[in-house]
Amino acid sequence: MRYGRKLKQGDTIGFIAPSGAVRTEGAIEQAVAEAEKAGFRVKLGESCGQKYGYLSGTDEVRARDVNRMFLDDEVDAIMCVRGGYGTTRMLDLLDYEAITAHPKVFMGFSDITAMHIAMLQRAELATFHGPMATSDWTEEMHPISFASMMRAIGTAEPMGALQNAPGYHERKTVNPGQAEGQLVGGNLTLIASLLGTPYELDTRGRILFIEEIGEHTYCVDRLLTQLRLAGKFEDCAGVVFGDFNNCAIEYEQFGLTLEQIIRDVVAPCGKPVFTGLQSGHCTPKLTLPLGVRCRMDADACSLEVLEAAVRA
Repeated sequence: MRYGRKLKQGDTIGFIAPSGAVRTEGAIEQAVAEAEKAGFRVKLGESCGQKYGYLSGTDEVRARDVNRMFLDDEVDAIMCVRGGYGTTRMLDLLDYEAITAHPKVFMGFSDITAMHIAMLQRAELATFHGPMATSDWTEEMHPISFASMMRAIGTAEPMGALQNAPGYHERKTVNPGQAEGQLVGGNLTLIASLLGTPYELDTRGRILFIEEIGEHTYCVDRLLTQLRLAGKFEDCAGVVFGDFNNCAIEYEQFGLTLEQIIRDVVAPCGKPVFTGLQSGHCTPKLTLPLGVRCRMDADACSLEVLEAAVRA
């Protein structure tokens, strides 16, 4: 595995928009101001100011931005400005040799999942499922989100046990047991969309993290079933479910709950499984180091990071 250098105050964060176009006027400027207030410098990629339909520029522009940020010695870490849709369109345009030769902290979530998976499997880079500029920094980032982010990328020590914020919904055991392995995954839709491609997620011996937003439960059922049929639950060491924001039953009299679907589709794999990790489309959110070895205890509903995710 390759690791970026830890981030400290005064370092430069490169903002890029590899996915959907920024739709709120002034959002990027606000995010820059908040990042600077927190003690960082910001360098904007050209994609941040572009729009091509629902995308933040053409595939070539967005991919070039990613490649340039990894090659730019002035940039210490890279943060995506938002998700949406678009990263899968440019996976074959990324320069994985450049990413391999210039490992850096790379952070985002949602649609950015496709890039996390590709960078892990093509460049063996540890990346971070965590805050994004216009999603989390257009005003002061939630203190818990900021603390978790800096715990992940600001110190060359293992993060240890990841705790939900007080008042967040309860973690629940689905299947008991313990497991260790690299933490992988992210957004359910993106994981499923890469099946059958050269970038398909390899879950063998790994702990699979899954989150989602805005899908009716029958859609979640379909996506989880797709992963089951592809052998992803049989291959993995364990499964941790994060936030499933606004994933509701469409027709109450005909619906299955998310809990029922997980028990029907995922639990039969027999691997340790628990739900309720506070990461995904929620505020505050935990930053998760992907590609880093973790230990899960589904009986205690705990996830512990065993290795440092950045180098000193």
